[in-house]
Amino acid sequence: MREIYIIGGGLAGCEAAWHALRQGCKVTLYEMKPQKFSPAHKLPYLAELVCSNSLRSESLETGSGLLKEEMRRLDSLILQVADKTRVPAGSALAVDRIEFSKTITKILEQKIQVIRKEIVSIPKERPLIIATGPLTSEPLAESIKELIGEEFLYFHDAISPIVRTDSLNMDIIFEASRYNTKDTSYLNCPLDKEQYYHFVEELLKAEKVPLRPFEKLIPFEGCVPIELLAERGRDTLAYGPMKPVGLVDPKTGKQPYAVVQLRAENKEKTLYNMVGFQTRLKWSEQKRVFRMIPGLERAEFVRYGSLHRNTYIHSPFLLFRTLQLKKDPSIFFAGQITGVEGYIESAATGLLAGINVSRYLKGLPFITPPKTTIIGALVHYITDTQVSPFQPMNANFGILAPLTERVKRTQKKAALIKRALQELEEWKKRLAEDS
Repeated sequence: MREIYIIGGGLAGCEAAWHALRQGCKVTLYEMKPQKFSPAHKLPYLAELVCSNSLRSESLETGSGLLKEEMRRLDSLILQVADKTRVPAGSALAVDRIEFSKTITKILEQKIQVIRKEIVSIPKERPLIIATGPLTSEPLAESIKELIGEEFLYFHDAISPIVRTDSLNMDIIFEASRYNTKDTSYLNCPLDKEQYYHFVEELLKAEKVPLRPFEKLIPFEGCVPIELLAERGRDTLAYGPMKPVGLVDPKTGKQPYAVVQLRAENKEKTLYNMVGFQTRLKWSEQKRVFRMIPGLERAEFVRYGSLHRNTYIHSPFLLFRTLQLKKDPSIFFAGQITGVEGYIESAATGLLAGINVSRYLKGLPFITPPKTTIIGALVHYITDTQVSPFQPMNANFGILAPLTERVKRTQKKAALIKRALQELEEWKKRLAEDS
C-alpha cells in the first residue's frame, strides 16, 4: 500500500488524512505540537480551534450552513466530531473546544501514523499535502517560498469587505471607470460634501477589533486601514481611496465630492469588493458605518474587512483545481494557506485534497465538484486566474454559478440550495463509480 504524507495537523490536515484513509491509503501526518507551538496555539491536540469555538451558522440559507451540509453528505470527520461535541449556540454550530480537538486526535492516532516534529523544509516524500495554515512556521515558509517563488507567498492579509450585487441600490450607484463613462468595470457610490464628512466622523468613532497577542499591525502604505487614513486628516480619504477625480455622476452631470468604488470580485459580477476599504473595525461597526454610504444602505456583506498577519499562497497561478501544485503535481495544498477563510472552508479543501491524493495514487481521473456547489465554487474561486487581486475568501452564495433559469428574487436562494445539493449527490455517485 502506497503512503501519503501530510504536513499540518489542523482542520485541513485532519480532514485530508481522514478521506485519504477512507480511500484505502496509508497516511503519515506531521504535526509540530507539542514540540513547538505557533504564537496562537496552546493545546497539544490536533484540529485546535485557535480563535472562536463557533463554526458559524447551521442554516442552509447561509454559505457556511450549505457548505456544512455538503460536507456532512461527504462524510466529513470535522462535522461528525463537531456534531458530537456541540454546545448550545442558537442557530450556529459551536463546540466544546477541548473535547472537539481531543476526539479528533484520538480517532486519527488510532488509524494513522502521527509524528510530532517540526518540518523545516519540504520533504522528498510524495505524494505530499501541505496544510500548515495561516501561521506556517518561518523555516517551512521559507522552504515553501523557494518552491513556489517569493512573489507568490504573502505574509500580510489586508482584506476589504465584499458585498452582494443584488443587495446594492442601483438607483444611486453608477457604472464608470475614471475618465471613461463607457467602461463599466467599476460601480461608484457618490457622496456629497455633507455625506462625506458625516461618514468620516462616524468612521473615526467606530470601534476596532483589538489585536491578539501574536498579531502585530504593520500598516504598509499599500494597505493602510481606512480608519487609520481618516485619522491623518478629515480630507485624506477624499484625496485617497475615495477621490472622485475623473468620475461624473450621469444622474447629476457633475463630479461627486467623494466616491466609494466597487470592483467586481468574480466574472459573473455577483460580488463586489469595496476598493481600498481594508479595515480593523468590528463587524457590527462595518455594517453600521459602511451602510451610511449612498447605495449601500441595505448592502449584504458576504465578507467583512480585516487586517492581520496571515500566510497564504497565490493559488490562482500556482494550483490546479484539484489543489495540486502546477509545478509539481505530486504536491497538494489544503487549508487556509490556499486562500480560503474560515474553519469549515479550511476543512473543505482538506476533504478534497484527501480525495484527490488517493485518486492520484490509484491513477484515477480527477473529478472536481461543480461550481454549483459551495465546495466546488470555493475551490474554483481560489484557483481562478481571473480573480484579481487575489484575497482570501469564505463560503457564500455569491461565488456560486448563477442560475440558468429565471426565478423570483425571493425564491433565488432556495433554488441555489436545491441545485447545489442535487448536483453534489450526482458528483458523489461519479466518485463512487470508479473508486
